[in-house]
Amino acid sequence: MSNKQKILIVDDDDNIAELISLYLTKECFETRTVGDGESAISEFKEFNPDLVLLDIMLPGMDGYDVCREIRKNSTKPIIMLSAKGEVFDKVLGLELGADDYIIKPFDSKELVARVKAVLRRYREIPDPQTDSKDTQSAALVEFPNLIINQANYTVTYNNHIVDMPPKEFELLFFLASSPNQVFTREQLLNNIWGYDYVGDTRTVDVHIKRLREKLTDNEYWALSTVWGIGYKFEVKQPLRNED
Repeated sequence: MSNKQKILIVDDDDNIAELISLYLTKECFETRTVGDGESAISEFKEFNPDLVLLDIMLPGMDGYDVCREIRKNSTKPIIMLSAKGEVFDKVLGLELGADDYIIKPFDSKELVARVKAVLRRYREIPDPQTDSKDTQSAALVEFPNLIINQANYTVTYNNHIVDMPPKEFELLFFLASSPNQVFTREQLLNNIWGYDYVGDTRTVDVHIKRLREKLTDNEYWALSTVWGIGYKFEVKQPLRNED
């Protein structure tokens, strides 16, 4: 059986899709291409790719809708491709669960580098079915009503498991591992994404927003904004009984 990682390319421009496939095939990826959103959904289920390269402007169901549909049941990495370069379009794609956003026209080396970087980080997630003693002893961060377990990439909040894509988990774990330490957006980009994200620090803002929607602050801790600088996982002192 082939050990090649599989990439699903979704683009209605046959020339671009074939060109991307050629770039990735040369890098020993297995690829499939489809030209519309409905086909992307069915092919995703059948092909079970390791990553999706998803154009936004598609006939029928657009890339945003495809991203929404995939995210209902999967955390597989998605990189959105678009000729649109507006901040709104980038932010919308990220808010819907995309892991990266590349603007057309793109450099082939950059595309391949982005694909490899996203896959590298996704591959670092351990398989819970193959936990070893070393995996079991991986870092665990605990606060009142919150457990962040790096061994199996799970977040337990108020005794319930919270579904969280890889980069949201990594961002939360990174901040919570250094409570009350302030990190700039650039530091967070460098540590979590691990490569130059075209200087777009809004990526961090979007992921923080998604984390806050899933984890509401309580009296003991909060994901806090440090205006003009960045973010921190703020741990508050519990109130003492003064009776």
